[in-house]
Amino acid sequence: MSIFHLMLCSVATFFVLYAPQPLLAQFAQQYAITPAKTGLLMTVTMLPLAIAPICYGLLLANHSKLKILKISMLLLAFCSVFISLQQHFELFLLLRFIEGLLLPAALTAMTSYIGQTWQGQCLRKNMTWYVGSTIAGGYFGRILAANFAAWWSWESFYLFNAALLILFTLWIKPKKTPDVHAPPRPLSSPLEYLRPLQHRPLLRLYSAVFCMFFCFSALLNYLPFILSNEYKLTDPKLIGWVYSGYLVGALISMSTPFLHKLHPNNWVVLSAVFCVYSVSLILMQWQSLGILITTFTLFCACMFIIHASAAPLANEISSAHTSITNGAYVSFYYSGGALGSFLPGLIYQAFGLQAFLLSLLLVCVIGGYLTWLNHRVGKSTQCG
Repeated sequence: MSIFHLMLCSVATFFVLYAPQPLLAQFAQQYAITPAKTGLLMTVTMLPLAIAPICYGLLLANHSKLKILKISMLLLAFCSVFISLQQHFELFLLLRFIEGLLLPAALTAMTSYIGQTWQGQCLRKNMTWYVGSTIAGGYFGRILAANFAAWWSWESFYLFNAALLILFTLWIKPKKTPDVHAPPRPLSSPLEYLRPLQHRPLLRLYSAVFCMFFCFSALLNYLPFILSNEYKLTDPKLIGWVYSGYLVGALISMSTPFLHKLHPNNWVVLSAVFCVYSVSLILMQWQSLGILITTFTLFCACMFIIHASAAPLANEISSAHTSITNGAYVSFYYSGGALGSFLPGLIYQAFGLQAFLLSLLLVCVIGGYLTWLNHRVGKSTQCG
């Protein structure tokens, strides 16, 4: 499977995850529910993503990554069709939960396939390309869903996405690929697979990723409500286009390999980016739409740079099987997303935008501190 084909599969898969986000305010009106309850459409999908990847990592350690990817993408296509036909919020939530059970299989299969097939600089390059495809999927999923809702109906986007998933799935041809990170002998129990994850620098990195995505998920999940309540933007198309800062930030993040050439210590680079990530949240306290869009772009760029740096770094410093390493990474990543998609919404409802942003800033600072601790543990873990 080529990296280009894998990227297309990634884009279509991330359409599934993020399509509802710019439409949350519209869903709140359609189903007559509160913003926090509407946010459950993201939370129930991210909760399985927070737990299941470790289990899928164990499964993928001994089974074909591409076969698991093919099956999960086909089932996601069927879920998209059913969502376009449902009429009740509770059924919508159930289908989103099922999607949450399927998504980690696809995501862990893709990251594990990259870790299995490439190594060294090729691993870092292709993992960066994969992260870029997740960014593109998140951006275009939001933009297209918002514009489909304005031009036709939001249900039409789900049918379009189902067709894409089926098309890319038919193109997958599973075959056995040598695993460059395979363990030297069969392991007798799942605990033996998981034991290397106790490595302290690796756990700090995973926890920093948790904090990073907690903040990102919270801001993007409640951005439609912030735009409509604080800035009086109610048109789904305009809200969708505000997410253009997401794409600009993604393009900026493609400079990640260059940043690592500026300084040989990966932990220093990550710590510096966390600092800028925190500053962007501070600047959002000024209630100006222009400042919000500018700092939102910077915020997105920082998140993507952290993600593009942390994902290959986890593979480099971990002694666990590649499927376990990436499964744990996805679990920590979406644990942050699941909590971030719901808990800060309660703060926003009760105390307003300022308290909401301050809570995100606190979590962001914790993530930066964990990264800085890894800088201080010794040379053996600093440069991957």
